[in-house]
Amino acid sequence: LAAAGRTLAVGRAALAHRAVVVAATAGDAVDGCAELTVRGTPVGGRTAFLFTGQGSQRLGMGRELYAAYPAYAEALDAVCAQLDPWLELPLLDVLFGQDPAPLDQTCFTQAALFATEVALFRLLESWGVRPDFLAGHSIGELAAAHVAGVLSLADAAQLVAARGRLMQALPGGGAMLAVQAEEHEVLALLAGREDELGIAAVNGPTSLVLSGDEEAVEAVGAALAAQGRKTKRLRVSHAFHSPHLDPMLDDFRTVAKGLTFAAPTLPIVSTLTGQLVGAEELSTPEYWVRHVRRPVRFLDAARALEAEGVRTFLELGPDGVLSAMGQDFLDAGSLLVPVVRGGRPEPHTALTALAHAHVRGVPVDWRALFGETAGAAADLPTYPFQRQRYWLTGGSGGDVTSAGLDAARHPLLGAAVALADSDGVLFTGRISARSHPWFADHAVAGTVLVPGTALVELALHAGAARGCERLEELALQAPLVLPDEGALQLQITVGDPDEDGRRPVAVHSRGEQEGDVWNRHATGTVTPAVPAVPDPDLASWPPAGAEPQQVEDLYDRLADQGYGYGPAFQGLQAAWRSGDDLYAEVRLPVDADGFALHPALFDAALHALLLAESAELRLPFSFGGVQLTGPATDTLRVKLSAGPDGTVAVALADETGAPVAGVASLALRALPAGTTLTRPWDPYLYAVERAGAELAPGGGTHLAVLGGTDLGLDAEHHTDLAALAAATADGAAAPDVVVLPVPPAPVQETGRVTQEVLAVLRQWLATDALPAARLAVVSTGELAHSALSGLIRTAESEHPGRFQHVITDGLPADGTLLAAALADARPQLALHEGRAYVTRLAKIVSPAPVPDADPAFDPEHTVLITGGTGALGAQVARHLV
Repeated sequence: LAAAGRTLAVGRAALAHRAVVVAATAGDAVDGCAELTVRGTPVGGRTAFLFTGQGSQRLGMGRELYAAYPAYAEALDAVCAQLDPWLELPLLDVLFGQDPAPLDQTCFTQAALFATEVALFRLLESWGVRPDFLAGHSIGELAAAHVAGVLSLADAAQLVAARGRLMQALPGGGAMLAVQAEEHEVLALLAGREDELGIAAVNGPTSLVLSGDEEAVEAVGAALAAQGRKTKRLRVSHAFHSPHLDPMLDDFRTVAKGLTFAAPTLPIVSTLTGQLVGAEELSTPEYWVRHVRRPVRFLDAARALEAEGVRTFLELGPDGVLSAMGQDFLDAGSLLVPVVRGGRPEPHTALTALAHAHVRGVPVDWRALFGETAGAAADLPTYPFQRQRYWLTGGSGGDVTSAGLDAARHPLLGAAVALADSDGVLFTGRISARSHPWFADHAVAGTVLVPGTALVELALHAGAARGCERLEELALQAPLVLPDEGALQLQITVGDPDEDGRRPVAVHSRGEQEGDVWNRHATGTVTPAVPAVPDPDLASWPPAGAEPQQVEDLYDRLADQGYGYGPAFQGLQAAWRSGDDLYAEVRLPVDADGFALHPALFDAALHALLLAESAELRLPFSFGGVQLTGPATDTLRVKLSAGPDGTVAVALADETGAPVAGVASLALRALPAGTTLTRPWDPYLYAVERAGAELAPGGGTHLAVLGGTDLGLDAEHHTDLAALAAATADGAAAPDVVVLPVPPAPVQETGRVTQEVLAVLRQWLATDALPAARLAVVSTGELAHSALSGLIRTAESEHPGRFQHVITDGLPADGTLLAAALADARPQLALHEGRAYVTRLAKIVSPAPVPDADPAFDPEHTVLITGGTGALGAQVARHLV
C-alpha cells in the first residue's frame, strides 16, 4: 500500500483536478476511493499557519506523531531540551504522563503548547510545506515568532517559561467569560470599570472573551444575558489578558530585555495589533509586554490575512480551535484545517490536513513524506486521459482553389489538378506519423511502412476521377517508408487513356528536405468498372462446414516474425478454413476517416493468409482486378481463394453479405527474415575526395605578388601590403588578386609559419585600400604548411570572396597553370603534376558488413569523442550507439 501511495504521489503529474485518500489498510483505500472526501483544484490564494492559544491543551497531545515521525520527535526533543532547565518537571513527562493536573498549570501549559506547535511546524517543514504568513493566538504568537527567526530557540524557551512562571505565581481568582456580543457593545458596558476587567480576546464579530474580577465579569455577563446573548464561563486558573496580570509585567519586561531579537524571515500578522507587524515592533521587549496584557485580536488578524490573499489556513495546535472560530466570518472560499484534532488518530489527521493543502495547490514534497520506506515503485495504471484527439485530420490545410487547384476529397490527399496538355490528372498530398498516427501501427522488420492497401486505395480514388473505377493492375515497386520525423509529399498521377480506355497510374513520394528526389513506389493501370457479382459464400455467416482457426494469439506470433501490427491494424476477429479457401471476419479499430475502403481494414482482411507459420516475411507485391462495389463499412466478411499460379482472389462483403470490394488476383512476395528496409532519405556516408577541375585561362587577371619570390607570373612585386597600399595611393592600378607566397620551412617551424600568415590575413582585413581584391595564399603540401588549410578555410568562411588558398606540389612552377588557378574564384585549389584539383565531400555506399569480423568499436568499452558536445560529435555518438 505504501508503494502504491508513493508511486501515485511522486510518479504522476500533479494535474489541476486532485484527490487524496488517506488510508492505513487496503480496505480503507478501497473505501476512500469509492467516496472521495478530499478533492479539489488549486486555488490562487496564499497559505498561512495559525498557532493555537491556551485552553486547547490536552494530555498526550502529539504522542502519536512523536512515535510515527522522526522529524516531529527530533523537533520536540530539541524544544524540551531548552525548556526543561526553566521548568520544575521534564516537559515530556508532563505531556505524555498519566496525570493531567500539571498540564493545566499555566507554567506547563504554555511551555507544552509552544513545544507542540514548534514541532508541528518542523514536521510540515520536513514535508516541504512552507507558509506565506504566520499568526498566533496569545502564546501561539511566540511559537510563530520563533519559527520566523525573531527569537532563537534558547531565547524563545526562556521567554515562554518566564511568561508561564510569572503568570502561575500570580494570586488565583478572577474569571473569564465568553460572550456573544460586538466589541463596541461590550466597551460601553466596561466604561468606568477598566481597572476591574477588560476584553481578553476578540475571536469573531460577535465572539468576545471578558477577563478580570469575578464579580465584575459576572455583572457584565448578566447584563448581556438579559439581552438574550449567550455567555459561557471558562475554566481557567487566572484572568489572562486583564488587569490581574499587571503585577508581573515589570519582571517579564526584565526577562525580555535580556534576549536577542531579529527580523522575521516569514511575515507575521500580529494578534496584538491585528495587522502585519514589522521587525521594528517585534524586536522590542515592550511589544511582548503589551502582548501579555492587551486583548488578542484574532478577528482582525484573520481578516488581515484574508486581505493579503490567504485562502488556505493550517492550524498548528492540539485541536481545531482557531479553525472553528475562523469559519464563522472568513470568506466561503477560504479553508481552515487543523493539523491535529483531539480524539482522532494524529497521523491520519495530519496527513488529511496535508491532503487538503495539496488539492488546493500548496506545494508538498511527497518524496520527503514517503522517504525510503515505501520500497520499489508499484506497477499502477497511468492517468486515464479521455484520449480525445484534436489534430486536424483533413488532407488539406485550407481552400486550395485559391491556388488554382481542385479539392482532392480524400483523407491522404490535399489537392488535384487536371493536366493542361493531356487528359490526365495529378493528385498531391502530404502524410506523416503525426497527421495520420495510425500509420505507425504498420511496421515490418522494424520499419514503419505505408501499407500496400493504402496505395491501392489511392490509385482507385485517382482512377475514379477519370471514370476508371477498376484497378486492373498495380505493382508495388518500392516500399513507402514513413520517416520518424517530418513528412512525405505524395503524387498520384493518372495518364491519358489508350484505345481500350486503360489509363496508366503511378504513385510517387519524396521527403521535404532540400535535395530530396521523387521515388516511384507503384505503377499500374485503371479501367472503367465492370458489373459486380455477389459471392454466395459470404451471404451465410459463419460459412457452413468451415473449420474455425485460432486467431487469439496471431498478432503476438506475427510480432515474433517481424510484423509490427499495432492496435489500428489488429482487425482480424475470427477465421475459418474450408478446403483451400479461408474466411475471415475483420473490424476496423479506428475511425473510418472518409476512406472508401480504409487501408487498415483492407490490410486486416489479408491477415488470415499469415495464419500459417513462415520463416519469411510476406508482403503484397501486386494487385489485379480491384474494384469497390459497395459503400464504406467498418466490418467485413472476407473470402480468400487460392489460385493455381500462387495468387489469391479476395472477396469482401459487409455484415449482410452485400459485396463491398473484390480483388481478382493478389500476389505476395517473400522478404527474407532479418531484412532491413532502407529509406531514400536515410543519411549518406560521405568521404573526402579530390576531383579534377577545368580552369579557364587567367590572362585577364591583374596580379600582384608580395615579396620577391618568383612564381613565374606576369605580376608586379611589392615588399608587403603596406608598400602595395602606398603604390595604389600614388595612382598605381589596384590588382584583382594579391598573391602571398609561403616559403618552404622545416616542420619544427610550423607554428612560426602559421603565425606569420595569420598576421598578413589580419592586416589584409584591416586595410581599406583594396576592397575588391582577393588575397591568395600560395603554399605547398609540406608539413610546415599543413595548418594553413584550416586557417584560410576559416577566414574565407567568415569573409567570403576575400581569400583563396592555392596548394602546389612544390615542383617547378608552371606560371600558366598558376595564373589560371589565381583567376578562378574557387576558395581552394590544389595543383599537382600539371593539373588542378578541388577537394569536396562525396556520397559513398556504406560498406557491406564482413562476416565474423571484429567490430571497429567494442560496445563493452568506452569511446572518447573529442568535441562530443558539438553537432559533429553528437552525430558520431549517435552513429556509435
